[in-house]
Amino acid sequence: MLTAAILDAMRAELTRTPATTWPTPATIAHTIDPRTIDTDALNLIDQALIDLTNTPDGRLIVSMPPQEGKSTRCSRDLPIWALARNRDLRIVTASYAQGLANRNGRAVRNAITAHPELGMTIAHDNGAASEWTLTGHEGGVLSVGRGAGVTGRPADMLIIDDPLKDRTEADSLTIRDTCWDWWTDALSARLAPGAPVLLVLTRWHEDDLAGRLTSLDTQAGWRVINIPAQCENPDTDPLGRQTGEYMVSARGRTPSQWEARKATAGARTWAALYQGHPSPAQGDIFHREWWRYWTRMPSLSGRIIQSWDLTFKPGTSSDWVVGQVWMRQGADHYLLDQVRGRWSFTETRDQICNLTAKWPQAVAKYIEDKANGPAIIDELHHQVPGIVPVTPHGSKTERAAAITPLLEAGNVHIPAPNLAPWVDGLVEEAAAFPQGTHDDQVDALTQALSRLSAAPGLRRFHVG
Repeated sequence: MLTAAILDAMRAELTRTPATTWPTPATIAHTIDPRTIDTDALNLIDQALIDLTNTPDGRLIVSMPPQEGKSTRCSRDLPIWALARNRDLRIVTASYAQGLANRNGRAVRNAITAHPELGMTIAHDNGAASEWTLTGHEGGVLSVGRGAGVTGRPADMLIIDDPLKDRTEADSLTIRDTCWDWWTDALSARLAPGAPVLLVLTRWHEDDLAGRLTSLDTQAGWRVINIPAQCENPDTDPLGRQTGEYMVSARGRTPSQWEARKATAGARTWAALYQGHPSPAQGDIFHREWWRYWTRMPSLSGRIIQSWDLTFKPGTSSDWVVGQVWMRQGADHYLLDQVRGRWSFTETRDQICNLTAKWPQAVAKYIEDKANGPAIIDELHHQVPGIVPVTPHGSKTERAAAITPLLEAGNVHIPAPNLAPWVDGLVEEAAAFPQGTHDDQVDALTQALSRLSAAPGLRRFHVG
């Protein structure tokens, strides 16, 4: 933590140092508010913001518990720091409501006005909270609420701060779709070449804007920094903490106060807002710690099958088509491959043919004989050998619960994430099941394990 003497020296240095050489957004933070507390989390974010602005077309998602300084650092300090470096930078800040957007824009404007040592002034003829520019320059900030148009307003930098207001909005598919359309149709269309984009939020739902960007906008190369309140895995913790260790709070929360907050929030809210994954850490039916990972392709000496979950509704909010390749060796079950996409009938047919060519060892191809299944079964019955219609029995939850003993016993092995990047999505979907938005991967998984397993408790879900 910076001492008062160091902060005084830093502020004194700002008055005689050219703005373009100011080291970090944190420098701005301490200049504007001497009470600013440095934490490992904010230091990590600070470096990520610098990397973002130095990366052409950079894309960054930051999620962290509420009230820990992320919005101040990202929505106030970053714009000031960026404008100090380039006073012609046109910045757009966006939030779930115009009022919040105006508040963010006003905070930047007022800080510049109150601190002449920053070396910038607000143009007198263009200084509204929702839109203002710097004197003698094109740079400034335009603030918009969700759904607002930005036609004719190019953005050299875009900052989206909390696109969803609360759980009620997050649980609404209509609002989530509106938020996505706002990104695809309005905000992203106004980006200037090379413009960096920052999304900063607390997570409410796995299908929120962060969830869709990381699953649908994969070519953009989104970097995700999620800083959970409490460390769950030392191997992946961004702050290098030990299991169970709480983050150092910018608001001074003690471990006991974190514990109280955790108890009050409840498992679902704690997992989403405070841990950054909108499903309980251990999972509901499928516990995260049950998964076993293989790091080398196992020998293909067991029974190998394909399992398909089908939906033909191309679009951003429809379900997915999923095909998986599984193998059983003795008591162990191995997921060898997976394909997943929002495909049309023709595309789905081609994917089944492609996976069959890739995995000729998978003689049986199990396809659920309902919804879109009968159409693809009829189409491929005389083209692809081993098409087996499956009539499911019991609810999805019952079928999932029936195969969980295999996972709990350590008999289900999936590829390590470094070998198959899609594995993390499978684990997250399973952890969120049955409350999650999508269950296509889970359906394919339960169908495969039910068919492969000979355990008595699973027989009633088999098709004779």
